[in-house]
Amino acid sequence: MKAMGIIFASIYDASLGDLTNKRTMASLPFGGRYRQIDFTLSNMTNSGISRVGIISKHNYQSLMGHIGSGQSWNLELGENLDFLTPYALGHASSYRGKLDALNAQRNYLEVNEEEYVILADSAVLCSIDLSKVLAHHIASGVDVTVVTKSGIANGSKQLDLAVLADEEDMVTDMAVDYCAEEKYLASMGIYVLKRVDLIRACEEAVARSRYHFERDFLLREFTAGTMKVNVYQFQNVALFNESTEEYYRNSLAVLDAEVRHDLFRSDLTIYTRPRNETPAYIGADGKVIDSLVGDGSIVAGQVEHSVLFRGVHVAHGASVRDSILLQDVDVGAGAQLACVILDKDVRVRPGARLVGTPAHPVIVKRGEVV
Repeated sequence: MKAMGIIFASIYDASLGDLTNKRTMASLPFGGRYRQIDFTLSNMTNSGISRVGIISKHNYQSLMGHIGSGQSWNLELGENLDFLTPYALGHASSYRGKLDALNAQRNYLEVNEEEYVILADSAVLCSIDLSKVLAHHIASGVDVTVVTKSGIANGSKQLDLAVLADEEDMVTDMAVDYCAEEKYLASMGIYVLKRVDLIRACEEAVARSRYHFERDFLLREFTAGTMKVNVYQFQNVALFNESTEEYYRNSLAVLDAEVRHDLFRSDLTIYTRPRNETPAYIGADGKVIDSLVGDGSIVAGQVEHSVLFRGVHVAHGASVRDSILLQDVDVGAGAQLACVILDKDVRVRPGARLVGTPAHPVIVKRGEVV
């Protein structure tokens, strides 16, 4: 069975504050060289999804520049890859939820012929074979399949969708925007359903001022007993980047070899846009401990338990610890950094000192001088 994919690039931008102030969540850098959309887009192309549409409302120029023609993911812009932007479709108002966003792209859903649609967010990073999810959905005969992860619900983290399932993976309880207890499974923002059912849901819900996919469609229909929902329980690493604290923690989690090898699997390659750079250079006085250092970086100081993206310069005598430095950051001589996230093109003056905590890392916006 053929399936098309829809990726939501900017539904949850507000949850990461300054990091997504001028970019979509999908284009947020991660892992030293990737963008978050690389994971979702690679999962779809690796799984044989025949067509992919990317829905984005604001600040999508960086995302479009990153994806380009789509060739890096074996896709072709305008053929089997489409940017579904508001200007292209004449939809000027702000999206009020996923159903509203999908309804604005209803013509795109209607003109394509794939029987199934796989919806995916850009906030949860994983390496998953979606063809297995689709096969699981078809074999179950249910209306909607939700990809879930155990161990995320903890009673304090608010989940977009939390579910309980029986031994046959059928959903027995469902809650939205809920700080679910540990026994619940957390939705990974990946859903499978028939294309015609999605079109009908968009048309009927938005006509009645219902805009949210999880609350106004899934929960409403499930509670009414008119929809059968099951789960596909994902067993491998899934990183939920739904807050600044989670983005910071998960970025450093990639330093763990087990997490890294599970996220970047040899059988499910994560693709990204190539950028040719010289190899990273560690100076005679430079020292790198338990860190990822991107191509083109020059380290003359000390870097410990940190992630440096491409083109980062750490001058002599500078110390970088427990930090994330995005592309082309320049750290001056003698500067001291701990628990910070520096966005692209930030310049740290010589001798400057920035210290945050794991729960509250210091964030410096793109291009600023500190």
